[in-house]
Amino acid sequence: MKPFAYLRAGHAEQALAAYAAHPGAQYIAGGTNLVDLMKLGVAEPPFLVDISGLPLDGVDETPDGGLRIGATVRNSDLAAHPLVRTRYTVLSQALLAGASAQLRNAATTGGNLLQRTRCPYFQDTSKPCNKREPGTGCPAREGVHRDLAVLGHSARCVATHPSDMAVALAALDARVHLLGPDGERTVPLTEFHRLPGDTPEQDTVVRPGELVTAVTLPPPAGTHSAYLKARDRASYAFALVSVAASLTVEDGVVRHAALAFGGVAHAPWRARAAEEVLSGAPATEETFGRAADAELAAAEPLRDNAFKVPLARGLAVRVLTDLASRP
Repeated sequence: MKPFAYLRAGHAEQALAAYAAHPGAQYIAGGTNLVDLMKLGVAEPPFLVDISGLPLDGVDETPDGGLRIGATVRNSDLAAHPLVRTRYTVLSQALLAGASAQLRNAATTGGNLLQRTRCPYFQDTSKPCNKREPGTGCPAREGVHRDLAVLGHSARCVATHPSDMAVALAALDARVHLLGPDGERTVPLTEFHRLPGDTPEQDTVVRPGELVTAVTLPPPAGTHSAYLKARDRASYAFALVSVAASLTVEDGVVRHAALAFGGVAHAPWRARAAEEVLSGAPATEETFGRAADAELAAAEPLRDNAFKVPLARGLAVRVLTDLASRP
């Protein structure tokens, strides 16, 4: 690890000023991803601005019945919060599926959203990678890509976003609040992460110097919600495919459906085509299969990851069928 300078910010304005004063600076809170990247030589920030002491660690009910989650709320605290467990079950389940207890105790809401891909070529500085060094190529396309994207990828990058939490937030219509040199702004979670296109080095729409301050959730739209994850081992593994779903069924008909996939794209994948099929349709396994097929028709699997398409279909049908059976 290379030498770096460090400042523990006492307030947001100090954090923004320190970032602006030190080219190449990065914010750090839990550090569960950034420190690993520094050890690997993937990230070499000359200056770290520690934001873990900022007053951004609250989980509060909003006047409309939604929830405001501070950027430095620890994943373990968020998963265990009574309002999350009862109203946003899919989010609690996703967090608990995401990592070991030790990591959840350190990882934060903002850091979880901003974590970078675990593509082996990105993490290995001896290999070319367009995400790490634009213009060097994407050897994953012809190399090791079993765990990588089948939706929304490009000739420049087939990496996947590793977060479980973000997939649940995508299904819940979350919004990300940012504070930067130009003031505050809010971005829908579904627009926060970018598909790779020609600039895979840009993971998100965060502008230089901007700080994630909170995530807000609207009141729950679905009666029931759940998160289902397929992985290579029973625990502490990133998703091969995951599904976050929220569903309301009345008189055997789907009145509300929200669906998002993880492990299949450079960003959490909100399944809008599937939701269109589900809206107003009979809540049957046949409908759920047609909806999944409508979404996955756009898949472009590579040589070794075509299995993700039927896996995603099966998970979606399974979780929707389960939710539809609940009283």
